Amino acid sequence: MNISPTIRVQREDFDLQTEIDHLSKGKPGVGAVVTFSGLCRDDGGMLAALELEHYPGMAEAEMSRIGALAIARFGLLGLTAIHRYGRIAVNENIVLVVAAAPHRQAAFDGANFVMDFLKTTAPFWKKEHGKDGAAGDWVAAKDADDAARDKWK
Repeated sequence: MNISPTIRVQREDFDLQTEIDHLSKGKPGVGAVVTFSGLCRDDGGMLAALELEHYPGMAEAEMSRIGALAIARFGLLGLTAIHRYGRIAVNENIVLVVAAAPHRQAAFDGANFVMDFLKTTAPFWKKEHGKDGAAGDWVAAKDADDAARDKWK
């Protein structure tokens, strides 16, 4: 059975339950669904929003590549990865990964793998916007994110 990941890069919000249902309803082989939903946090009360940009076409291609690797490596029965762009306010959704598998460990590992690679190899950039109205800096890559990705090699 050839399973392809569902990949979306979009401005609008997503509905977590709708995405879970899409991967699990009517699929008796699915025994576990793991989700990761990343939100815009307020960074200690200083942040009002993040501005997310991406490289159109290339972001989707890289997310598809990552998703296909996860499906093959962990035997996933379904995978959805959604990443938003534009101005995202505190407590709003940024990213969603939903991994469906016969067993929980494969679903957990698949979702974790996708996030570790998504944070480091997909062409997305974040700029901070402070509560004081000032535009901050573009967020720099973190060594910890590279280390998390490298554990899968």
